[in-house]
Amino acid sequence: MIVLAVVSAVVGAASNAVGTAFQRKAASSVSRGGGLRLLAALVRRPAWMIGIAGVTGAALFQALALVNGPMALVQPLFILELPFALLIAVPLMRRRLPAAGWWAVGAVVTGLAVVLAAAAPEGTRNQAGMDRWVPVLALVLGAMAMAVVLARPSRSSLFRAAALATAAALGNALTAALMKSATGRFAQAGLPAFLTSWQTYGFALVGVCALLLLENSLQAGSLAASQPALTIGDATMSLALGVALFDERIRTGWWLVPELAGAFLILWGVVRLTRVVPRLVELAH
Repeated sequence: MIVLAVVSAVVGAASNAVGTAFQRKAASSVSRGGGLRLLAALVRRPAWMIGIAGVTGAALFQALALVNGPMALVQPLFILELPFALLIAVPLMRRRLPAAGWWAVGAVVTGLAVVLAAAAPEGTRNQAGMDRWVPVLALVLGAMAMAVVLARPSRSSLFRAAALATAAALGNALTAALMKSATGRFAQAGLPAFLTSWQTYGFALVGVCALLLLENSLQAGSLAASQPALTIGDATMSLALGVALFDERIRTGWWLVPELAGAFLILWGVVRLTRVVPRLVELAH
């Protein structure tokens, strides 16, 4: 089960990398608008539709991973999306990845391996009572709303992109938690239980909101501003939600030392990758 969860998560990360790359290409071609106006402009672009296909495939693999493994294991594996995106983009642009890029990819992969090996996430539950869901929904949705309010147009593009990416990351983590619960009901009781579960409609709604926030973040500023907040925020909040909702466990005590060291490697690698990608794009033009 755990092996299936890991493989599904890695394949989902690769699919998401394709989807995000095409979404960013489409979003960068829209000069004005936000919210539903931005979405209306994007649906007329083939690149965006390809991106949505990639994201849809990623969601299916994510659901398969979540029903077979703990959130604290599955969601951090989606950090691999960024190195996958770079490795996919380089041959398409007929460019070579510079040494700095390879070091960054290595740092992300190594850091992720260290974090997961040290934390050893475990847990088998996929349901939580309303006494847990209500405070989680209030806190996460409230934090998302606060981030959107802070990302007002008068702010710098750097701040707006980071704030909107943070809101999208929170939305992605909450979507994963709702999806885990909904797919768990499907696995246990079949399609009728899935269709009558409030979590099914919850993850669809929150997922659409997170997608809109992602599109606006990509349009608001550079990848260097949005990607670290999106990548680290999703993994961190997913781990917290796994513990709070589903009683998932990670090792603490002295294990926190390698966990923090691995997290630092991931952050360093992500920041470096966001600097390599724009340079490759400039060279391609």
